[in-house]
Amino acid sequence: MTGYAVVDVEASGRSPWRHRVVEVAVVLLDARLRPEGEFATLIDPVGPVGPTHVHRIAQEDVVGAPRFREVAPQLLDLLAGRVLVGHHVTCDHAFLDREFARIGVALPPVPLLCTMRMARDRLPEAVGWGLAACAAAAGFGPYPAHTALGDARATADLLRHCLGAVATPPAELPAAAAVPWPRLARARSLGEERPVPLVRRELPAHRSPHDAGYPGPSLTATGGE
Repeated sequence: MTGYAVVDVEASGRSPWRHRVVEVAVVLLDARLRPEGEFATLIDPVGPVGPTHVHRIAQEDVVGAPRFREVAPQLLDLLAGRVLVGHHVTCDHAFLDREFARIGVALPPVPLLCTMRMARDRLPEAVGWGLAACAAAAGFGPYPAHTALGDARATADLLRHCLGAVATPPAELPAAAAVPWPRLARARSLGEERPVPLVRRELPAHRSPHDAGYPGPSLTATGGE
């Protein structure tokens, strides 16, 4: 499999070493930037969820959500062979790298693409380099910022915008396809039959969380593999 894995994480703080992932989302794109699928879930950090005023995840929201170890096998499968994309991707990569390290899995040296860095070259009219400012400069409508899936979708759109005029695919694609990826068995806590208990924030379409009357995401519990 080759293509792009556009990732975003929400975390309990700023430090990958001291804080934990509380939500993760992956938007899959093929080598021609066509959508292939999405994955998103809240994560039980086994501790405080951190700045609720930023990510709007309350402590009670992660009750029943999977721990990182329980979704780790699926995440490895989703990321394998793909270029890892993010807005300030080194931050998302650092949090994922530390979460995998905590369960004894070393992430390989996967190629990275940063839409923040790309936007500096291709969106000179942007008033800032945060995701919201770049999305506005690219002409996108409002989106539910600081939700992992909302940010990952906006980052995927920004990637398409920045690569739209590029004649040849980035060199990172064949490099990513050649990287050997680890695999991981199911978590023992799930047993042999129990599905992974994903808890996904369902996002209202085309509304900004800063708009008056923004209803906020709702929670949907699902099983996934």
